[in-house]
Amino acid sequence: MTNWRPDPSQLRRPAYLSLAEQIARAIADGKLSDGDRLPPHRKMADDLQLSVQTVSRAYDELIRRGLIAGEIGRGSFVQTQPREPEPPYLPERLGEVIDLSILKPVCEQVHLEKMRQAFAWLSENLPSSSALSFRPNMVFPRHRAIAADWLSRCGLDVSPLNICLTNGATSGMTVALMSVAPPGSTVATEAISHHTLVPLSTYLGLHLEGLAIDEEGMIPEALDEACRKGPIRAVFLQPSVINPMAALMSAKRRQQLADVAARHDIAIIENDILGPLVEDRAPPIAAFAPERTLYVTSFTKITVPGLRIGYLAAPDRYVAAVANRHLVSSWMATPAIAEIATRWVSDGTALELVRWQREALKSRHAIAAETLTGLAYRAHPQSLHVWLPLSGAHQEEPFVSQARLRGVAIAPGTSFRTADQGWTPAVRISLGSTTEGELRTGLGIVASLAQGNPEALLLAI
Repeated sequence: MTNWRPDPSQLRRPAYLSLAEQIARAIADGKLSDGDRLPPHRKMADDLQLSVQTVSRAYDELIRRGLIAGEIGRGSFVQTQPREPEPPYLPERLGEVIDLSILKPVCEQVHLEKMRQAFAWLSENLPSSSALSFRPNMVFPRHRAIAADWLSRCGLDVSPLNICLTNGATSGMTVALMSVAPPGSTVATEAISHHTLVPLSTYLGLHLEGLAIDEEGMIPEALDEACRKGPIRAVFLQPSVINPMAALMSAKRRQQLADVAARHDIAIIENDILGPLVEDRAPPIAAFAPERTLYVTSFTKITVPGLRIGYLAAPDRYVAAVANRHLVSSWMATPAIAEIATRWVSDGTALELVRWQREALKSRHAIAAETLTGLAYRAHPQSLHVWLPLSGAHQEEPFVSQARLRGVAIAPGTSFRTADQGWTPAVRISLGSTTEGELRTGLGIVASLAQGNPEALLLAI
């Protein structure tokens, strides 16, 4: 940890900005070097007689400027050289590696044939507006009407006028965050959340606050307490199995969270990209709080990865903001892909592929249950993955590295971590990213590592 400390006599109002400026000057003057660890929030606050929230805002401002990086579980570090977070999955599949790191639906030849047939149909039926128009309102009214039908299958009653077509869920998440949370504001989420949410919040200049969870997801009392302590602008939730722990939130919990959001007048962003794939689920949180929930769903995880199209449903108060943010970030969803999605929803292909995926996952989960016997993993019959807490002396980084050396790629749990407290090392294992044979082999290797004693990696020199 660096020996340099800010001068409390030089602090001015607003204190967070004054503190951020002092640290920024120290970096510029060379008093703080790349990689130097800053004091923890609470220690800095005690040393300067400031609140922890003030120090947190100062650090967040420095993160927004790209001058420091916060690493969950380790602290805040000076960053004079650009650093980007590592994705939890392999950027490309290499050699003989069994890749269980990337979250994919089960895909077989039928999916390729469906896409080929769709493009063949499109070559004969592409409307002129989809090929020639720059104006979203000239292209998408028909698609929005069909989208409303699909959203009803997701449990949501929404007007076509409140739907924005996006190039998948990531685009929808980005637009939703931009629409409800201006730079510098705070967004709450589960302590274990979407792996892109942490870097995305950084890029948008947002402070992300991870809150306590249980077997269903976010604890309502934790959200209520966070809202009472400081200004929360929105909460990002994944209530239906797509979350890393594969948790399914009850209707009662969804209503409780909706009530807390209403009490504090904050927006809700609901990521529900598995949609109707999940059987016997409660209605979306958007159905409990339609006046404040921005609902995101898509097709890539439940039909075919190449069908990169999604729907963002927004309440009236956010419709104009969503349209504007989507326009400046993407202009519009890809019309040709939207045509395929609309056709598949209309002719039943989308639901056919959802049912196919549900059956395929039964077999994958049966393999997991057999291979991971004796290990306390978390899953759901329609989850695309399992979440495996590491017991004993196992630590994530060496565990993931040992698996990789034995030819299996898995995702470290820290990629999904948004809070410092109550963390248990874990890994996420995809069930749909490879063949059943490779899945069985890969899970067998992971199980043998988890049930054995941890070994340090020895490097040949």
